[in-house]
Amino acid sequence: MTSLMSHKFSVLFVCLGNICRSPTAEGVFRQKVIEAGLAQDILIDSAGTSAYHIGEPPDIRSQAEAKRQGYDLATIRSRKVTLPDYDKFDLLIAMDKANLRDLKAINSSVYNDKLKLFLADFAPHLSAKEVPDPYYGGEKGFTEVVHLIELASDGLLDFIKKQF
Repeated sequence: MTSLMSHKFSVLFVCLGNICRSPTAEGVFRQKVIEAGLAQDILIDSAGTSAYHIGEPPDIRSQAEAKRQGYDLATIRSRKVTLPDYDKFDLLIAMDKANLRDLKAINSSVYNDKLKLFLADFAPHLSAKEVPDPYYGGEKGFTEVVHLIELASDGLLDFIKKQF
């Protein structure tokens, strides 16, 4: 599967505002891809289904927790999912069912095979099937999000390696 000439595979992580979960997924997955020696092979990005925070950096709490666990989110900026994303990316991975529904509503059913639910599809052994939104919660929510994303990122990386 090839979506772009310079990459063998491409992934777009999606949540509502692209300031907590999806940029954390982008940062965590990017680090895992670098450690696997596949940075030149996999294009990674994130976006939101809403336009609430376009151009903003990730939530300060997301950045702090990611940094504490060895991930850098500082260069990521929020953007909204666009129709060309459905052609550009091999997978569009939603953090929860609501955003998966929104992704399905934006595109035609031609692209439904590209749409995945992060935990359910790449960490099916977990009891949680959605990455919870930590925005209105406390610090523990951000810690939990990083942990869940790490586990699903391992499953996603295994999946992508099998595509090469």
